[in-house]
Amino acid sequence: MVGIVEVSPRDGLQNERALLETGAKIELIERAVAAGARRIEAVSFVHPKLVPAMADAEAVMEGVHRAEGVSYIGLVLNRRGYDRAVQAGVDEINVVVPASDGFAKANQNSTTAALTEVAEEVLAEAAGRDLFASLTIATSFGCPFDGEVDPDRVVEVARRCAAAGAREIAIADTIGVGVPTQVRTLLDGVREVAPDAVMRAHFHNTRNTGFANAIAAIEWGVDWLDSSNGGIGGCPFAPAATGNVATEDLVYLLHRMGHPTGLDLEALLPIADFLSDQLGYRVPALLPRAGTFPG
Repeated sequence: MVGIVEVSPRDGLQNERALLETGAKIELIERAVAAGARRIEAVSFVHPKLVPAMADAEAVMEGVHRAEGVSYIGLVLNRRGYDRAVQAGVDEINVVVPASDGFAKANQNSTTAALTEVAEEVLAEAAGRDLFASLTIATSFGCPFDGEVDPDRVVEVARRCAAAGAREIAIADTIGVGVPTQVRTLLDGVREVAPDAVMRAHFHNTRNTGFANAIAAIEWGVDWLDSSNGGIGGCPFAPAATGNVATEDLVYLLHRMGHPTGLDLEALLPIADFLSDQLGYRVPALLPRAGTFPG
């Protein structure tokens, strides 16, 4: 079984020009649940002026039907976001630390070292509350401002945050520059310093390498992959960071390779049309256009 974390309600919507109503966000989440999603990054608790698309995080969490067996994840960047997430009743938190100082500066006017310290505090608080906490290391594969990122920087962030209480660690290709050789190098490095952590990977298909990277991660033995219904999303703080790996396309690929995901492909397909209607353009996912095979 390959686990899929559905990120369209958060990473998918945060970089879209259209701001969906709260009710539409809740419908997106519930459509994903109906298609079999069991871990959903539903919201982020960030400053609403910086990411207006996530301004209604509390309202989304209050309004969504809490389906049994489904874990609703809230992304946090600092203690303030963590406190909001706990108050809203999320099942998990996902703490993000950039591996590059250039992105840390653009995103939070800080540095990797300083944000790692913030993450350590938040992760320790979550551990004390027995709240499942993930660490996502952004720009693990490359930075739009600093260029190449030394894998040792990624590994060091992983080491410190695993020691602080991160139960899961994700390597993230925030701008879609990664290739499979990097996937294996980074996962090997993180596993060495965090042997007990659940391993997850987050890829963008910006340069058409996202699916190759996903397969490299699966062959390595990663536990979970992030993907986004319709292939929507990106990062508002990274130039041209478009193209999350599309859930529909990824599930088709994995199922054809003999890797079950627990997701119903036929139930996933209509979500792309729903998103296209909501966002006002045809979403990037290819499977909804071509159809499944055999038909």
